[in-house]
Amino acid sequence: MSAPAQPHGHPDTPHDHHADGMAHGHGTMRDYVIGFLLSVVLTAIPFALVMTRAFADPRVIAGIVMVFAFAQIIVHMIYFLHMNSKSEHGWTMMALIFTVILVVIALTGTLWVMYHMTTNMMPSGMDMGGNMTMSAGDAGAM
Repeated sequence: MSAPAQPHGHPDTPHDHHADGMAHGHGTMRDYVIGFLLSVVLTAIPFALVMTRAFADPRVIAGIVMVFAFAQIIVHMIYFLHMNSKSEHGWTMMALIFTVILVVIALTGTLWVMYHMTTNMMPSGMDMGGNMTMSAGDAGAM
């Protein structure tokens, strides 16, 4: 005799409900720990660079922080979202491309807005530290 059919149409045998021909990239505890440690390092280094003012030019620090932010996005997509080119018939690669485009737009827009706010909103004669600077015309008037 065969096993009685269950309401879902399958015989009462143990089987994997996720066996649909695609490999599910669920990570192991080791993968999660590696991802966590990389995330901590990729957060701590830019934080230390900003807090210690390691470079005199803030634009250099901003560029380095952006590189670390992009690296952290990649770490999160690989270790926590399990995105690779093999799973889900390449749809994760499309999601990666979409994410990269959004990140580039967001970072570029943020830098553009901040730069123009700094240059257009600063009162003339003020530097970034709030100190008054004298122009050549002001120096001759004294």
